[in-house]
Amino acid sequence: MIDSDGFRPNVGIVLMRQDGQVFWARRVRRDGWQFPQGGMNTDETPVEAMYRELREETGLLPEHVEVLAATPGWLRYRLPQRAIRRNERHVCIGQKQVWFLLRLVGDERHVQLDLTEAPEFDHWRWVDFWYPLEHVVMFKRGVYARALRHLASYAEQVAGIQDLPQALLDSLLPDPGRRRRPARHRNGPRCKEAGVGQEGAPRPGRSGESGKN
Repeated sequence: MIDSDGFRPNVGIVLMRQDGQVFWARRVRRDGWQFPQGGMNTDETPVEAMYRELREETGLLPEHVEVLAATPGWLRYRLPQRAIRRNERHVCIGQKQVWFLLRLVGDERHVQLDLTEAPEFDHWRWVDFWYPLEHVVMFKRGVYARALRHLASYAEQVAGIQDLPQALLDSLLPDPGRRRRPARHRNGPRCKEAGVGQEGAPRPGRSGESGKN
């Protein structure tokens, strides 16, 4: 389900090991690297969607991780115009996400990228906590900055992460005094990705339709 502003519910996963480094994966048949993420089914809560996406994209089970924190509300990003599909009934201009910080408590040998018939990733590695801010695709950098800034204090409680890169965060995050309401779209495509913003906390019940994006 795409909401009235054109955003589709989605979950993002920051998987961290004990030393504070995070799971970073390359998308199949693409050069881009990112955190695991995916759309929510209509009958899922954010937590349920997170565990499903974790299994589908990394092969890990709930017993392999510990949930340390989650963002308290939706974080949004907009798709670039070239990625918006203009030939479908409902316009999806981006994603609204709940982000989870997980600590790996199992052995990393349990990571299996080819568990499904259509894997999302074909390679992975561990990187420093703040590394993704400068290496994810440009249109996701704002939402990554918001998510990591919120989750950093929880990560620091269990691992020694690098100091907050304040100058970089300031360059990626908009001035709160100039936040704009998301544009409403009446007709158009279905979604893959998108801008940054935040609204009230997601309801624990039903949400959206599944998708990898």
